[in-house]
Parts: sequence; structure tokens; C-alpha cells
Amino acid sequence: MKLDSAPMSLSGISETEYQPELKDSTESDLTTAIIEPLQPVVVDSQTKQESATAIFGTTFITIFLAEIGDKTQLSTLLMSAESHSPWVVFLGSAAALVTTSFLGVLLGSWIASRLSPKIVEKSAGVMLLLISIMLFWDVINS
Repeated sequence: MKLDSAPMSLSGISETEYQPELKDSTESDLTTAIIEPLQPVVVDSQTKQESATAIFGTTFITIFLAEIGDKTQLSTLLMSAESHSPWVVFLGSAAALVTTSFLGVLLGSWIASRLSPKIVEKSAGVMLLLISIMLFWDVINS
């Protein structure tokens, strides 16, 4: 699926999409066909729930793996060791992560409403490439 195509549901079928279906006529002339529109696809609540579960799971695994061993986790570890109050450090770091994630979701939805998915995808690729080059450069110069 192209990112610049018409909006699609998570099931891969647009909820408002109608496509004609060809049916053979009962007459002896085989060149005659009857075109009948398909009924719109209705996504039931179970499919939506599975989709939400899949999105949640994918997001959780991606963020969890990305955060393991990063600077934030190491800082939290050190703060917990120094303060001798691991639950207070946990609550503070959890609140900070939730807040930054919330800001990311708000900014992402704002950007998505103003730019095409193709531009967002290319911009994200360029930014990740620049970050990678900067990190590589830092490793070489250290």
C-alpha cells in the first residue's frame, strides 16, 4: 500500500469504499453482465479491538526495545541508587516518559493533519539519517 493512497482502515479495506461486482446474466447472451454495487464494509467492534490491541502491542514493543539501555534508563538507575528512594524515582521518571510521549503524540497528530504522509516519512528518514551520522561522527572523534 502506498502512503499517498486513499485512507484505508487497518483491515486494508476502506470503510466507505464501494466497488462494482460483475455477475453473469441468466440470459443466453454471455456478453451481458449485471453490475451491482457491493455493500460497504462494516468493521465490527471485535475487529477494532484487535486492531487497537495490535497497535498497542507494536507500540509497546518498539518503545520498550528502543529505551533499553539508553541514557534515560541509565540516569534513572543512577538517581535510584543515589536517592535510596526507588519508588519516588520510578514515579518521577514514569511521569516524565508519559509527558514526553503525550507531547510526541500531540505533535505527531498535528503534523499528520498538515502534511502528507509521504513528506512526513521522508522527513523522518532524513532526521534519523542525520542523527545516525552525528552519532557515528561522535564515536569516531572520541
